[in-house]
Amino acid sequence: KYALEFNPDRLDARAWARAAKGAGMRYAVLTVKHHEGFCLFDSKLTDYKSTATPWGRDLAREFVDAFRAEGLKVGFYYSLIDWAHPDYPAADRLHPEREDKASLARPREWKRYVEYLHGQVKEILSNYGEISVLWLDFSYDDMSGEKWEAERLVKTVRQLQPGILINNRLVTGHADTAQGARYGDFATPEQVIPPEPIPGVWEACMTVNDHWGYNRDDLNFKTPTQIVRLLVQCVAKGGNYLLNVGPNIRGEIQPEALDLLASVGRWMALNSGSIYGAGAAELPKPEWGYYTKKGGTLYAHLFEPPAGPLALLGLGGKIASARLLRDGAEVSLKKDWNAVKGDQHAALALPNARLADPMDTVVALTLSSAV
Repeated sequence: KYALEFNPDRLDARAWARAAKGAGMRYAVLTVKHHEGFCLFDSKLTDYKSTATPWGRDLAREFVDAFRAEGLKVGFYYSLIDWAHPDYPAADRLHPEREDKASLARPREWKRYVEYLHGQVKEILSNYGEISVLWLDFSYDDMSGEKWEAERLVKTVRQLQPGILINNRLVTGHADTAQGARYGDFATPEQVIPPEPIPGVWEACMTVNDHWGYNRDDLNFKTPTQIVRLLVQCVAKGGNYLLNVGPNIRGEIQPEALDLLASVGRWMALNSGSIYGAGAAELPKPEWGYYTKKGGTLYAHLFEPPAGPLALLGLGGKIASARLLRDGAEVSLKKDWNAVKGDQHAALALPNARLADPMDTVVALTLSSAV
């Protein structure tokens, strides 16, 4: 019944794209169909779509055009399950009609549903130009792998979009790269950053508050500091960070979320060198924050101000220079009996006042030898 009311009259996809770019994002993934089956793209296989509502527009088209205009790559999220489709099994334990006798009694044909799923994936990968990410969701119990005819689906996807990245949720196990590698390219831990790096390519997906979609009563937004530190933690463990924002029913992003993105963007404008193209460093996690590394530069992300010189364990004799990333100010290397043990370690003479950035103060360490 809500499709008849669908009218995001204040939707401005360019404003979404500017907010994403301003936050330092390089790509964005649109949920073109979630589990309830309503499509935000102009599918020829159903009338349950945005173009068949009073609003009458193809949101996916507006999204890709707007984000590409801002220089961002685009991806699509597509739900493998579909509670609105007449052939999706109502007896499934997650189906909203699992206790509805009339719905349970209605004949359903699984093969027909699989063809619908494959047909829609072909549509979204054929009609909107280059798509960089296909984010499928989700598999569980026996609804996994070849239940979706996954091998055939992946073959079709790669024929249509040879350069695309596919996530690992054609099978169960969101953080399991090995299990998903047959069908996908990266693992997808959800609402958590793994305590240890995951082998292979991975991306943590998280929300700006506690819900994936807009929720009127959810004002529990993460702080900019939390977002920046989660991002740093992902990079320091060799991963990527996908941050979810849910526009409201009129198509606008909440002011709280916009303020959050803008604050993160201000930090990124000065410190993105420690994020873009960077990854894990082969060093133990320091007690004061994290390391990221890119080429011959090691980035020390300081979450906690030091009490005196900042100890850099295991880096004695390996640092050619040290500078604050945000302004290029030189930081002196120091030998201090209280911070350095022999020639094994190094220390930075970094005054507490230089840790004024409440999110993360980054020191770029130019290395003179490998670590």
